[in-house]
Amino acid sequence: MTTPAALAGEPIHARGHSTATLYEAAHADDARRRTAGQGQDLGAWGDIALDPSLCATWPGARVDGPAFTVQGAGGDNLALHHAVAAAPPGHVLVADLGGAPFGHWGEVLAVAARARHLTGLVIDGGVRDIDAIRELGFPVFSRNNSVRGTSKLFQGRLGADVTVAGAVVRSGDLVVGDSDGVVALPRPRVGAVLDEADTRVASEREIMTAIRAGCTTLDLYRLP
Repeated sequence: MTTPAALAGEPIHARGHSTATLYEAAHADDARRRTAGQGQDLGAWGDIALDPSLCATWPGARVDGPAFTVQGAGGDNLALHHAVAAAPPGHVLVADLGGAPFGHWGEVLAVAARARHLTGLVIDGGVRDIDAIRELGFPVFSRNNSVRGTSKLFQGRLGADVTVAGAVVRSGDLVVGDSDGVVALPRPRVGAVLDEADTRVASEREIMTAIRAGCTTLDLYRLP
């Protein structure tokens, strides 16, 4: 097992923005950077949107915080036990279990994560005890639900880059999940994307006001 160095800086958050807003803001910021010839765009990190088959296990669940990554093995959950013990408070566990349909996470680990002040789980794999997890209010985004039990043999790797539902996630990246899906923003780009999201939300408020006043979306968006 490898353990990461302490994650630097204060925990980051999405300023309340939705995943849809963050996704659009990220690509708008990319377009502006390309036009200005300013450094790497998000394509250097890959797609920020995780595969939509990975979704909230209970309605209204939301995760928002810096990632603490876990590389485990499908059908084994020892790495998750180590991750709960090692992750800094305020972080979201992001775990690659290869999409395996096993109950890698359940009520016991959710209670342990709450006690450690972790803020959620994003897992490319299965979970169980959904009703109990919902009652705890612990947000979990998973590939599937499964009653199948797991072994405890593979200690895994903590803090390494992982590929979760098609997206590369690094410890410290901003991970946000809601009813629309999950996005992972590379830490070096978080500030610029959040600023762009603030701008987009302000613009959308003006658009909503104009629509309520009688304008059509055809006119506002100059659609043919």
